[in-house]
Amino acid sequence: MYPMSPVILAIESSCDETSAAVITNGKVLNNIIASQTVHQKYGGVVPELASRAHQRNIVTVVDDALQSARKKKSDLDAIAFTRGPGLMGSLLVGASFAKGMALGLNKPLIEVNHMQAHVLAHFINDPVPSFPFLCLTVSGGHTQIILVRDYLDMEVIGETQDDAAGEAFDKAAKMMGLPYPGGPLVDSYAQKGNPTAFKFPETYMPGLDFSFSGIKTAFLYFLRDNKIKDPDFVEKNLHDICASIQHHLVKMLLNRLEEGSLKTGIKEIAIAGGVSANSGLRNALQQVGQSKGWNVYIPAFEYCTDNAAMIAMVAHYKFLKGEFCELDVSPLARMPL
Repeated sequence: MYPMSPVILAIESSCDETSAAVITNGKVLNNIIASQTVHQKYGGVVPELASRAHQRNIVTVVDDALQSARKKKSDLDAIAFTRGPGLMGSLLVGASFAKGMALGLNKPLIEVNHMQAHVLAHFINDPVPSFPFLCLTVSGGHTQIILVRDYLDMEVIGETQDDAAGEAFDKAAKMMGLPYPGGPLVDSYAQKGNPTAFKFPETYMPGLDFSFSGIKTAFLYFLRDNKIKDPDFVEKNLHDICASIQHHLVKMLLNRLEEGSLKTGIKEIAIAGGVSANSGLRNALQQVGQSKGWNVYIPAFEYCTDNAAMIAMVAHYKFLKGEFCELDVSPLARMPL
């Protein structure tokens, strides 16, 4: 018989953040994160370097999480880990560590979908959305509109058919010569620019799906054509360019979200994922929410990017339902939402 107020250690290692958190009775006690700076000089995450950094960091991060929560390994009722989606090598480090710990302690193992965890980040702190709600999950690898009926009952009703919005932000930054990670820099420069200074073409997809490959190509040609006329075009207009491309990408996201709300009749609206930290998206969502009568939910900054606290929230609800996995589970197979 399992306890109804479980103590769970959660591990996140899907990309370039090594994170661990402890949750008890549905309350997250901490959220320890070790970031990786090695990728900056390469202009993007290098998978092999990321997995090696996870190997160096994971023992310390887990130990810090247990110590700050004042828990011993023997106090744990389960071990949770991110099964996917993510980088193969990075996922293997976290999964292998979690399996070994669960086997050594004879504790149940819980697999967690990374995108499902981004959605449940909204339940770490109040206020929390009411069911059903729509969640726009936006990151460097994913862009989805998710219909959330319950903690573990979710359905993707719209998603990108090519590139993710977060990648579009980062690629736009790279085209302008900004260092990695470029998305936050675009957001920073945009705050001093005119969002209507430059126009970009719209991309239309059927239903509630997205496409961002076209806007990246259009932005590339926009910079090329203007730099032919003036080699210093980007430097002279950096703030306006950033404000304009950010405004356009945010508009693409929110237009689809509005359509999703209209189609489903749902006015409980949330955002999640790394791009949900973008100030332009957060502010625009609040404005649209006021005009549409939505109840808007935006996670705290620390729970927007990859973190173990959100993994812990999913693990808590899966534990209560007895949804455990076998020790031979592979993070290489695609995990459904």
